[in-house]
Amino acid sequence: MIKIVLLGPESTGKSTLANQLAEYFDTQCVPEYARQYIDQLDRPYQEFDLLNIAKEQLKLEDELASRANTFLFCDTNLITIKIWSDYKYGRTDRWILESLKMRKYDFYLLMDIDLPWESDPQREHPNKRQELFDLYKAHLDSNQLGYSVLAGQENLRRQKAIRTIENLPV
Repeated sequence: MIKIVLLGPESTGKSTLANQLAEYFDTQCVPEYARQYIDQLDRPYQEFDLLNIAKEQLKLEDELASRANTFLFCDTNLITIKIWSDYKYGRTDRWILESLKMRKYDFYLLMDIDLPWESDPQREHPNKRQELFDLYKAHLDSNQLGYSVLAGQENLRRQKAIRTIENLPV
């Protein structure tokens, strides 16, 4: 199975594209568990919540991987939690860092920030998208992870993503 992760700042179309790709390739999409977790909170999330989110994200990924065929599309992974934790709290829990080293993915689709910002109660940084994009790109580059940047409107991103995935060495 080929694991493909969609990464990028808030409001860049990750969830939409991850679901479209899973439908196109007739496989599973691992949703971003943080959304479900934060929706259930009756308070603002705190640093310790990120560890809970990370553990449940991996559990959900493992569960859906068992039902996937050929590809597994991940709406996010621990890179997002690491970047978010470092950005917001100045550090990342050791368990998250260790788990990030152990988990292997085959390819990343990095979403550009050229889509318009869409407000959402869970989105925090409409004016920090370039800064966050640069953090994602720097992480991918410094860890020598294979990726493609997807820019353009929704349909163009989808077409480019499909072509990129179809040309991945299997």
